[in-house]
Amino acid sequence: MTQVVVVGGGISGLAAAYALATGPNPPRITVLEGSPRLGGKLAGDAIEGVPVDLGAESVLARRPEAVELIRAVGLGDDLVHPATTSAGLWVGDRIRAIPPTVMGVPVDPAATADVLGDAAAGQVAHEAELAAPALTEDVAIGRFVAERMGSAVTEKLIDPLLGGVYAGKAEEISLAAAVPDLYAKLRTAPSLLAATAELRELGQKRAGQPVFAGIAGGINRLIGALEQDLTARGVEIRTKLAVRRISRTADGFELEAGPVPAPTYLTADAVVVAVPAAPAGRMLGQLVPAASTELAAVEYASMAIVTLAVRKRDWPSGAAGSGFLVPSVEGRTIKASTYSHAKWAWSGEAGGELAVLRASVGRLGEEYVLQRSDEELVRLAMSDLQQAIGLQAPPVGSLVTRWGGGLPQYAVGHLDRVDRVEAAVADVPGLAVCGAAYRGVGIAACVASGGKAATRVREHLNALETMKS
Repeated sequence: MTQVVVVGGGISGLAAAYALATGPNPPRITVLEGSPRLGGKLAGDAIEGVPVDLGAESVLARRPEAVELIRAVGLGDDLVHPATTSAGLWVGDRIRAIPPTVMGVPVDPAATADVLGDAAAGQVAHEAELAAPALTEDVAIGRFVAERMGSAVTEKLIDPLLGGVYAGKAEEISLAAAVPDLYAKLRTAPSLLAATAELRELGQKRAGQPVFAGIAGGINRLIGALEQDLTARGVEIRTKLAVRRISRTADGFELEAGPVPAPTYLTADAVVVAVPAAPAGRMLGQLVPAASTELAAVEYASMAIVTLAVRKRDWPSGAAGSGFLVPSVEGRTIKASTYSHAKWAWSGEAGGELAVLRASVGRLGEEYVLQRSDEELVRLAMSDLQQAIGLQAPPVGSLVTRWGGGLPQYAVGHLDRVDRVEAAVADVPGLAVCGAAYRGVGIAACVASGGKAATRVREHLNALETMKS
């Protein structure tokens, strides 16, 4: 039988393994994960007995890949949608409603006045009078929008809404990679406002469809279900075994893993590399030097999630909706807070007398924030929550989860870089790459990336079979 090794046991690698294992003529599959557990950024725990996600907590439901995978591994009955998604913005002295936007880019100038102020809202309205954008190449969304609509839009809307997704800086995030629909429209639209209005209208046609989905008990349950399914199909899963180098052999690949003094060697007919950009670049250094160089240039941001449990009787009556976002210019410690007990009905029910919420801390270049102790991060988060929503009572329980180098940064030209990586990898038959570093950081995008890598590997294995016969 042909042998495929998947390097990386996060959602991308597991999705690739699943696609191979459930496809025609499944090969022998081994998944290697360097850490003690599978799942990557999908992790779970319990706080005061209430299940919680410690990383990602939902999938994009408007993309089919993740929802289909959830159903395929037997969790379809536990698929849920948020009870509320009405988040606010903490600007100045209070939480304000987020005006209609496309990832932070306004649709209606008048609706931005409460967040931006009258003068800045007026500047947004004048954008339609400027020359057409006529974009021909990628730009940084924050800088581009600031030039056309004013810096307040970038600072108070794009930074929290889009910068929050990547824990990055809006002034540096690629428009083409982060908001491809808007980038496409701006090639021909008469103005930025015209483009956002058109996209918003398209979105309203799908108004009945939920944008996000989760799993009762936490999205992290997908990892356990995948592991169980793969193991039942004969897939070998090995944790605590990090791959250092991949090289070509006469009839396939050799992988060197484990500690340097006592390495483990594995052979394979095909390899899927599903780890973050830096380790991927290192292990491909000899095999695909061009891809290795490109991957080494992808930056990552570190952040932390502070999960808190408070008594429901202490929950401030004025704190409504699913949570709030915080623009960097506000100078707060937290960049967002999600009221898990309100957003997810299952969390509210599982909590009983307790309400669970979480706050995220840290952006690109703010690693110093994460050097504080767990106790200090909890104290700072509680201080911000007290000011934002009037949460006075101390938490009953807390968990601090640090994601060092957790989120890849899609800088200007990111998609061109990915094209170059994929072209270099394509010159090595039987090798494929996938993960959040390429064409989307969300779970659905990662599942799609894993599926694409599996397709590439399967085509190579089919070609090998044809040659043998």
